[in-house]
Amino acid sequence: MNKCRGIFKDKRGIVGIEAAIVLIAFVVIAAALACVVINMGFYSTQKVKDTINRGVNEASSSLQLDGQVIGKTNDTRHLTIIVFPVKVSVGRSEVDLNANTTVVSVEGRICLLDIYKGVINESSVGLEEDPESLDDVISHIFSGQQQRPSAYCIIYNDDDDTILENFEKAFIIINLGNYGFQEYDKVRIEVRPGQGTSLTVSGVVPGGLPEDDYVSLG
Repeated sequence: MNKCRGIFKDKRGIVGIEAAIVLIAFVVIAAALACVVINMGFYSTQKVKDTINRGVNEASSSLQLDGQVIGKTNDTRHLTIIVFPVKVSVGRSEVDLNANTTVVSVEGRICLLDIYKGVINESSVGLEEDPESLDDVISHIFSGQQQRPSAYCIIYNDDDDTILENFEKAFIIINLGNYGFQEYDKVRIEVRPGQGTSLTVSGVVPGGLPEDDYVSLG
């Protein structure tokens, strides 16, 4: 009888060890699954954050108006040149204004779509780094193409590339060519860079337009 009791005790010990091994295995598996779930949660959170950031970037404009919208009339008192300054919006570091990524359109009594030709380097058109007057800039940029609608960008305090950065300032200069706005015409200009929503500039041509002079588009 004593021998039988010893045998039963040994079997109970073996069963206890087996149960402990199974329990440890369950704990290890549960820990591994928990690690997978936590990692997936971190990954999902990061993807959601990236998606939100992209959505915010696409929903906000990367450019903002940085001054007054100026127009110039010709000798028939039609507004044929429009100039306005832009800069990088708050929260942005840079904007590429390359002709391949940027679109400039003019709408109103006349409609000119995608007339943007790119960023002008001052030295390439014979301009000084700091031109003395807007007339000087216009005459150099549109020399020989006064009749063709076109738009250019000129960046000051730049490093001779097409990237507008926080410490730089750009001017969008639009030549309406043979077209032109008359008194009290509504003007709507859209500048759409490669990223973000477009910058929309609106104004009304004032009455009593002078001949070959500058006016403000309020």
